[in-house]
Amino acid sequence: MRAQRSLDNTLKLLNKQSVPYIQPENLEMNDSIVLLDARELGEFEVSHLKNAIWVGNSDFDPANMLQTIPKKDQPIVVYCSIGVRSEDIGEKLQELGYTDVKNLYGGIFEWKNQNGTVYNPKGVATDSVHAYNRLWGRLLKKGVKVYQP
Repeated sequence: MRAQRSLDNTLKLLNKQSVPYIQPENLEMNDSIVLLDARELGEFEVSHLKNAIWVGNSDFDPANMLQTIPKKDQPIVVYCSIGVRSEDIGEKLQELGYTDVKNLYGGIFEWKNQNGTVYNPKGVATDSVHAYNRLWGRLLKKGVKVYQP
């Protein structure tokens, strides 16, 4: 329970809640939702949610996004490690005119903590999750923490 309070407090401190959250338990994995991964490529390559599209954070390309997802009313869920970088990308998506953008609460860490499945680049389920750094990694309670690359 302490970890959950720590996650709640961290997100309240670092986020503006400008992009509505979706709780991991409410995320239905189906073809109608586009999942966007807002982590760095090295993190994505350790593991990601099924069928997620890597958009990065510092490498985010608005023009590429408009080509990749031409429908502005497409349901989109953005995630990162815990939900901070994904809020930034969610705001950029909103600025581009996307109307149905949500931020995965607690990111891939909370997804894995709630027994969600993550996949390696070959599409095989894995327990490995890039833990970002030792500080943030404390919020990842399940799975195998990876700190490199």
